[in-house]
Amino acid sequence: MNSTVKFQNKLRCICNERVIFNVVENVGCDWGIHVLIQCPRCEELFSTDRKCPAFEDVLKLSFNNPSLYSKEEKSEYRLNSHPC
Repeated sequence: MNSTVKFQNKLRCICNERVIFNVVENVGCDWGIHVLIQCPRCEELFSTDRKCPAFEDVLKLSFNNPSLYSKEEKSEYRLNSHPC
């Protein structure tokens, strides 16, 4: 899930706009450091490496972009999640 290459193509955000996400590296939370992506339209931040209560769940993007993640990637993201 650490690959941010997939976000360099236009994707449909949860705000329903097709955008190229901005990558924001080394963002801290109470549990560690993340690589985030940010929608340039709605400015929502998504954690790309694991689910974190401080940021939006990147798997929500898979509803609008079904081929964005494999089953294995989704499983890995969920398994590495921070406690809520």
